Amino acid sequence: MMIKAHFFIVLMLFGVLIASPLAAAKTVNTTVPDSWQLLLMKAALKRVDSSYQVNTITTEMNQKRKVEESLAGNIDVFWSMTSRPLEEQLLPIRIPIFKGLLGNRLLIIRKQSQQEFNQISNRQDFAKFTAGQNHYWPDADIIKSANLPIVTSYRYKNLYPMLEGARFDYLALGAQEIWQELAKHPDPALKVDERVLLQYRSPAYFFVSPSQAQLAKDLLQGLESMVADGSFDEQYNHYFKIEELYAKANFNQRVVIRIDTPGLHQLTPVNRPELWLDLFDIRGVN
Repeated sequence: MMIKAHFFIVLMLFGVLIASPLAAAKTVNTTVPDSWQLLLMKAALKRVDSSYQVNTITTEMNQKRKVEESLAGNIDVFWSMTSRPLEEQLLPIRIPIFKGLLGNRLLIIRKQSQQEFNQISNRQDFAKFTAGQNHYWPDADIIKSANLPIVTSYRYKNLYPMLEGARFDYLALGAQEIWQELAKHPDPALKVDERVLLQYRSPAYFFVSPSQAQLAKDLLQGLESMVADGSFDEQYNHYFKIEELYAKANFNQRVVIRIDTPGLHQLTPVNRPELWLDLFDIRGVN
């Protein structure tokens, strides 16, 4: 009987050893696509706990749906420009994913409109033009709050034919994405404007489901570790080719139109310069 008992214990321990790698795996369900954001999230989590495994959900969802699925516990992490409702409903990881670059917007315009945009020297001039924007993006509320004319669409891809059809005058996108996005929606009638930099402080964060408090803690810890040892900046600069981007975007030679972000959370880390690019200090031209 003693031999059988020992044998049974050995089998139990062997089963635990075999099962433990699978049991220890922590699956993170996310809508973050294959991108800088995904690379960053994986690198940050790996620093804290190597057992995290990321499962990317490819179902197309608008912002409203992502929030609903996160509150229901079906999505663990997604990324977005921040807004007061998002920070109140979900767990925001307040490390700006793009170092503020997403709030430095260049414009897609109709080629025939470039001469008109070249005449812009101040906000009053800029207010003569109408923005186009995704209805669900926080940008829409920011632009509306600045009393700038705006037309919205519930589908992002519809904005390009709407712009060509003169339903509005410009589509503002983050400087790090604008040329790539225009290439995804090729239209010989459209171009990236050469004159304006629309600027507002509205960082992009990872947002974590309220049911995943430990995941939120680990993600923040991993990101802070990357910031502290410089690997965040190193990987960021390499991924976005920042020197080349600055040269291509020609930020210093643009008219800077600065608008406020209404309801920006008091915990936004605006006093941590290591988290931001220096674009918010440039003067531009008149």
